[in-house]
Amino acid sequence: MAWSSCLLLWLSLLLSYYVPLSFARAYWPVGASTSFYHFKVQTLRVTKLCQTNDIVTVNGKFPGPVIYAQEDDRVIVTVTNQTPHNITIHWHGVRQRLSCWADGPSYITQCPIQAGHSYTYDFTLVQQKGTLLWHAHASWLRATVHGAIVVYPKTGVPYPFPHPYEEHSLVFAEYWHKDVLQVEEDVMSSGGGAPPADAYLINGSPGPLYNCSATDVYEIAVVPGKTYLLRLVSASLNTEHFFAIADHRLTIVEADGEYTKPLTVDSLMIAPGQTINVLVQADQPIDTYDMAMAPFMSAQNVLFQKTPAVAHFRYSGAGPEAPSRPAEFPAFNDNITVDFALNNLRSLNDTGVPLVVDANLLFTIGLTVEQCHSSHPNTSCQGPNGGVLAAVMNNIAFVEPMVSLLQAFYDNMNGYYTEDFPGVPPKNYDFVDGAPNDTQSLNGTRVKVLEFGSRVQLVLQNTGTVGTENHPVHLHGHSFHVVGHGTGNYNPLTAKLNLVDPPYMNTIGVPAGGWAAIRFVADNPGVWFVHCHLEVHASWGLAMAFVVKDGNGTMESLPHPPADLPRC
Repeated sequence: MAWSSCLLLWLSLLLSYYVPLSFARAYWPVGASTSFYHFKVQTLRVTKLCQTNDIVTVNGKFPGPVIYAQEDDRVIVTVTNQTPHNITIHWHGVRQRLSCWADGPSYITQCPIQAGHSYTYDFTLVQQKGTLLWHAHASWLRATVHGAIVVYPKTGVPYPFPHPYEEHSLVFAEYWHKDVLQVEEDVMSSGGGAPPADAYLINGSPGPLYNCSATDVYEIAVVPGKTYLLRLVSASLNTEHFFAIADHRLTIVEADGEYTKPLTVDSLMIAPGQTINVLVQADQPIDTYDMAMAPFMSAQNVLFQKTPAVAHFRYSGAGPEAPSRPAEFPAFNDNITVDFALNNLRSLNDTGVPLVVDANLLFTIGLTVEQCHSSHPNTSCQGPNGGVLAAVMNNIAFVEPMVSLLQAFYDNMNGYYTEDFPGVPPKNYDFVDGAPNDTQSLNGTRVKVLEFGSRVQLVLQNTGTVGTENHPVHLHGHSFHVVGHGTGNYNPLTAKLNLVDPPYMNTIGVPAGGWAAIRFVADNPGVWFVHCHLEVHASWGLAMAFVVKDGNGTMESLPHPPADLPRC
């Protein structure tokens, strides 16, 4: 009898444990299946453009390994730092549902992984599929520490377009002979602009237009008459790019991991942090065609690399010695081509754009020039008119804290940030064609607090204090609906908004001398970084963070930090 009572007690305890766990699994984002990866951050010696250099990579690969998964999968990546540099990895475009601790930006959601240490990133791709990317989010290490994320639809779910014959990922990057950490230090200490890259790269190869690179060319072998899906990933550091294939048209079917209505173009612009999927038909005469990336530069008086990176789209049967057909590009500053795609890009599916807004925000973004206070102005005040370049949102240059903002928020630590980031510009003036009387900015680690579930409209307004240019702005932890954009100053009375089928993205190029309006629902508790994805602008301060408060119950609350979270 005693043994029977013990058995009944054991069964009742098991059931009391099992039933709630089953219930939780129906809601908590734990993933349909789980993929495990081990990223070893290592130094790799490479020879490019006639020189041999040491670069930081993952698992000795450049670009790094591809993360493969399916929609709703759980992904667990252990990152071990085998270099002397601090490192974090950001999973760009992953919405990190209830996993803010795994987002990755240094001093925002975690302290860096120090030399000889490891950290395990654990997240679920809740209702996400398509092409995303991962990259370092500490210093300028993204230049060589990056790779693609390919998320397939669930088993049995087809693409919403004809199934391609093959798929290929093309990762775009910039390359410097100099150590990128030294490049960053030089820029920040000079007060001036960033030097141009020594080369552009497609899947790690510059192509034949660069010195010593005749054989350092990435190539796709294609079969005539077949259709190919190209997953374009921009891990570039400071330059936006046009992409084109000689004599072939590109049909955009996805942007930032979300399906779009098909849009066919001769060339497209892709900004750092963006991903675009295109279909290409091999419908031309048998030959070798250039696939190339060339710079798009909307700013004036900025030095940039002008030589395109070239890969080859080689038809079966094409002679190996025959010269390839060159790709044609718009002018380097052609905003019309850029605007065409933004004007015509539409979501394929209903993404639930908020029709009612709870928080109406306006952020000005742009560059400014600070007064020189250095005792060595010739070396440290190389900005315009002997000043120091800075970048601001609502006239505030973001200052990186000494601890993780998320940790400070979770532990109620005082003194590391303030909750007074303004929802509108502190000064009202002609943002595009004018300048405030006092161009000096404020410095601070300021956040904007959002109530859980808030429906937010954020207008990003380009400013012309130093000069206008296209700014690719990325929001962590959420995707957003690009409901409108235009030239000049945003006017709510005349702005035309698309509330029917706007593209659903995570990185938006705010037009030079114009504005972009986005909407999103703040339904993911945590601290979420907002910043320009031109690394030099982020380093100068073009950033801020949203704090999304907890909602009701476990499923609307920030979970506790993982046990191996790095400490500062």
